[in-house]
Amino acid sequence: MRQKKSYPILLTIIILIIGTTGVIITINKSNSQLISINNPSISEVTTDSNNLNLQSIVHEAEKNVIQIEGKNESNTITGSGFLYNNKGDIITNAHVINEADVLNVRTANARVYPAAVVGISEKTDIAVIRVPQLASEQSLPIEKEEVAEIGDEVIALGSPHGFHNTVTLGIISGKDRNFSVDGFDYNNVYQISAPITHGNSGGPLIKRDTGEIIGINSVGTEDGLIGFSIPIAEVINQIEQWSNEVKNDDLQFASTSDIISIQKPDLVLEDAEYVVNYFLESITMRDYVSAYALLGSPLQLETSYADFRDNYINIINLKYDDLKSNTNKNNIEVALSITAERKLQKDHDTKIETFPVTFEIGFENDQLKILKITKSD
Repeated sequence: MRQKKSYPILLTIIILIIGTTGVIITINKSNSQLISINNPSISEVTTDSNNLNLQSIVHEAEKNVIQIEGKNESNTITGSGFLYNNKGDIITNAHVINEADVLNVRTANARVYPAAVVGISEKTDIAVIRVPQLASEQSLPIEKEEVAEIGDEVIALGSPHGFHNTVTLGIISGKDRNFSVDGFDYNNVYQISAPITHGNSGGPLIKRDTGEIIGINSVGTEDGLIGFSIPIAEVINQIEQWSNEVKNDDLQFASTSDIISIQKPDLVLEDAEYVVNYFLESITMRDYVSAYALLGSPLQLETSYADFRDNYINIINLKYDDLKSNTNKNNIEVALSITAERKLQKDHDTKIETFPVTFEIGFENDQLKILKITKSD
């Protein structure tokens, strides 16, 4: 009798095992199908995110890249540099400033400031200059220890001002290159496929995957196909020593008003156009803080930052044609046609409209500002 009673129990156990196994197989199969279906969407999101990151890296970097102008009795030499710390120190090449009697810089938003030399090397092509007015600006992160490897993707930036603004992409194509140019020794430098022009000298070399500065763009071949960048890790100790030893009271600066007064009219027109370009680029990148900072005090008094942001936040695409500038009394008028795609608040539709806009640019506290924006229907 006991043997017969064990059969139903055994049968029940077998049925439970078969049923459980079937459920597990079904779940695994279902998960496999879901993963297979979702993979394409994941790939799309990753690609879009990478493209946005590149744009963001470049936009943020341009805020820290500085155009440097060195003047002497016979020449004006231009080059680039980048903000390094919270003292307003800017790293650049020695060859950019070594013959200058007077130094001034232009920032990404076309502001002009005098600069003074903190330190300059006679053998290595590096130098540091200081602009106290930029002490509160946030600088990009710098990789002080690790060395890049061959094949690493890089971004080379030059001056973010007018026609000097250059952004080139490439890779580390060689390491430990050694040579001499114009009395400067270049030791253990990076060879990069990103071209370096005259506007790039002193600008930062940025590692694509981290957004960190890893080098100082210094020399390019005549054909423009190969560039060389000094690794930050090789020179950071000297840079930090200069920066820590010098105080502002030890430096001599020209006045901002004197620098602006000797600017050529054509350069002022270029500056005004650059202000407009930078304003529209900031709106496109949703960097409303930088865009709002370009407005003169009358416009900022009329419109709070919150209202300004709300006015532009629904714009998802912005295009504009060539800028046309002319002088109107003491100010400059920059006219262009803008095509804006705006997201509608009530539904998911968008609206595209094209309209002419005129920006009035003028000096306020010795700096170019947007004093008036006129939109025509």
